Amino acid sequence: MAVKIDGRKIAESLKRDLKNAVASINKRDGCTLKLAALLIGSNASSELYMKSQKNLAAALGIEYNPVYMAANTGKKRIEKFINKLNNDATVTGVIVQRPVPANLDFLKLCQMVSPSKDVEGLNPANIGRLIYGESSIVPCAAGACMKILDSLDMPLEGKEIVVVGHSETVGKPLSLMLLSKMATTTVCHIGTYKRGLLKHHVGGAEVLIVSVGKPNLINGSWVRKGAVVIDVGINKLKNRVVGDVDFDSASKKASYITPVPGGVGPVTSVILMKNLVALYKNRSRKAK
Repeated sequence: MAVKIDGRKIAESLKRDLKNAVASINKRDGCTLKLAALLIGSNASSELYMKSQKNLAAALGIEYNPVYMAANTGKKRIEKFINKLNNDATVTGVIVQRPVPANLDFLKLCQMVSPSKDVEGLNPANIGRLIYGESSIVPCAAGACMKILDSLDMPLEGKEIVVVGHSETVGKPLSLMLLSKMATTTVCHIGTYKRGLLKHHVGGAEVLIVSVGKPNLINGSWVRKGAVVIDVGINKLKNRVVGDVDFDSASKKASYITPVPGGVGPVTSVILMKNLVALYKNRSRKAK
């Protein structure tokens, strides 16, 4: 039976280090880090997530500034406002909350955020640095997966790692981060599924990371015995929240597995704040 990876415990450890780093910045530089969070339109899940972000920021000594814009706000007005945040020296980082109204492109909005304030690591400049293994700013869920692997103290060099899902926010950047660790990395997607090869690739994974957004897509019987399974998916199924991996059946084959909820999610939130601290430090170094 798999050991359940406690994401909340990993997050708490990261939070202790971050709280000390923020306190050191406040004392040394006499400033408060500020995260501006932009929500366009009304969305109950996003507002709940923002409340969680605000609570975490407060616990770390970070100022959290929520900004609300109507769903029908024009693209030019949004761009003008993001540029204002980009040029505001008191703002350390900017996040555009998901989802955005259907007439807007989330990734294009993220591209409007300056690389120096891109707390989600989704600006092309920051994504590009991942190719060289240089960026201290990484997409949050991808960064969370790497922290979870770090917590297992497991060498990744040469490991057969399969990433299911090739999104710009998780799968693609995560594959670059894994390659920088010299892991043998396979990325599966809808094309793999259509050819009927997903089960085959999953079965060969020593480490399986799934981020698709399809409840229980991966049957536990496909999982290689002793594999590490990291489930990034968060899906509502009837009255409960489940991941992309069937937890019960996968637990019987895996050595370690993340639960949903309580696995990747708590770590992802802390990586957001870790990126904020890194943005401040990067700008401070450039100013010297």
